[in-house]
Amino acid sequence: MTDDRKRALWAQAASEAATVADGCADAMLPWRYRQKVEDFLKSQSRILDMAPGDGAFLLALRHPFSQTSVAESRPAALQRCEKKLAPLGIAVRQSAGDGTLPYDDESFDLVLDRGALYAAGEVRRVLKPGGYFITEQAGGSDSLRLRRMLGGGAERLDFNLENEIPRFLRAGFSINYKDQCYAAARFSDTAALVRYAAARPQLFPGFSVDGCFAQLLALDALCARQGYIPDTRHRFILIARKRKDGKNDG
Repeated sequence: MTDDRKRALWAQAASEAATVADGCADAMLPWRYRQKVEDFLKSQSRILDMAPGDGAFLLALRHPFSQTSVAESRPAALQRCEKKLAPLGIAVRQSAGDGTLPYDDESFDLVLDRGALYAAGEVRRVLKPGGYFITEQAGGSDSLRLRRMLGGGAERLDFNLENEIPRFLRAGFSINYKDQCYAAARFSDTAALVRYAAARPQLFPGFSVDGCFAQLLALDALCARQGYIPDTRHRFILIARKRKDGKNDG
């Protein structure tokens, strides 16, 4: 295949990035995010999802729409939420993207976050006393080698479970559950990698097919030699409970 043909193929893959899933299947992890959420979800719970994406996961929970809210900072994802979730009666609001949440104090029993930036103090503010925050995050070492090749932003190697636990304890939470893993992963072809990177501007803020074309050609050659492009996924999960005494250690 010529380089021009590869460029066109990868540009098409990048344009399809909005439809790509997370790419780190539960089977790769020692926990199941959905199961953890369902363990804490009660029929009367008022819940907030900070990163609903297209809303598929949220709808799969089959929670009463009138008790469900979302906050989304990404313009395209917000539009999808407004089109798909708002007509069902789910409250949809735009967030700032810095962890600030557009909801009143003590509004929710459960706050969910699968990959969005959060601020522990803001999560604590919107939770009712005794409420839970469940977050699954890509840690600072996630896809580190590929990010360094393909326009990754400022590295946050200190973003990991070890450092987040004391942050939440200081903010007035107790820790109910925690786990972390570094899982080997692979891309079967370069187009799959392009979709993955283009769908994650928070991890690959400098990525574009044209701007990273030389690097993509090198990775494509690696894939041709060994049959895949290797990657390492850094994931952690944290379930924190807002202390009813209202105190924090900060």
